[in-house]
Amino acid sequence: MALSRFFAFVCSGLLLLTLSVNAWAVTAVPAGNRNATQPEVPRDAVIRTQQTKDTFEGKFQKVLRLFENDRKLISKIQKTAKRYDIDPIHMIGAIVGEHTYNVDAVDQLQAYYIKALAYAETRIRFEYDGESVTDFVERPEFASCEGLSDSYTLWTCREDVFNAVFRGKSHPDQSFGKTFFQPLFAGQTFGLGQLNPLTALMMSDMAKSHGRQRRLDVRKPSVIYQTIMDPDKSLHYMAAVLRTAIDDYQTIAGFDISNNPGITATLYNLGGTKARATALAQENQKRSASGQNPKLPEENYYGWLVNDRIDTLRGLLN
Repeated sequence: MALSRFFAFVCSGLLLLTLSVNAWAVTAVPAGNRNATQPEVPRDAVIRTQQTKDTFEGKFQKVLRLFENDRKLISKIQKTAKRYDIDPIHMIGAIVGEHTYNVDAVDQLQAYYIKALAYAETRIRFEYDGESVTDFVERPEFASCEGLSDSYTLWTCREDVFNAVFRGKSHPDQSFGKTFFQPLFAGQTFGLGQLNPLTALMMSDMAKSHGRQRRLDVRKPSVIYQTIMDPDKSLHYMAAVLRTAIDDYQTIAGFDISNNPGITATLYNLGGTKARATALAQENQKRSASGQNPKLPEENYYGWLVNDRIDTLRGLLN
């Protein structure tokens, strides 16, 4: 029954995609925040910061210093953003948000390169309860994903199946990424861009086509970890995530979010842009039917900071 409901969800989502693209012209989301005050910061982020005897403002200033002291990093961000046809401010915003609320910025970029080398020499397996993820996705429940060749579509499909059929039932009530892709480490995300290995797999084809990166192989976990820890490589996957978010919201929900770094930062933080864009499109179809104006995408606490400090962040690019 769960599987049949999942297939119905996929079919309705595809139908909605067609309807949403044709239902209204693309609407440009204005710059700035929709919320007058910052949405509540999650308790986990507050506790993490308190444990380091720091403050969010202190961490924000620390990541600013990282950028100010490493102009090569700014140059790399600008060059990478150009490859993916995005404003580099989206990449700046994502990095600032991650290091203000989730982790502390390292003092020098060199520390990430050193960590990348360490991960490359570490034996890692993507598995849960003794079953590798490669065997897991061969189960018959994943039949709907067969034939999908694009890495984003393929791994998103597999994530959707996991959530619909396995999550909270035969497997823990937690994300696909956390269940199978963090076998040795307490954290869920890694590196300058705080990327999840599953996210990197999803972005593999775009990073290859736009950034000439090698296609990632799920059978080589150490290479994936090394990739997301290496700033030169991880910047491409960051840019791919942001490009994908912009594309998903335009094609599915009918919104151009390319001029609102707070929205793209929010989506970078939350993930699941295709599902979120679909949910927003569904909501706006209902609102349209009842004569209401469409709901615009909104920033969360993380994206709110990016928009609130946008002048400071843009100054880093000058």
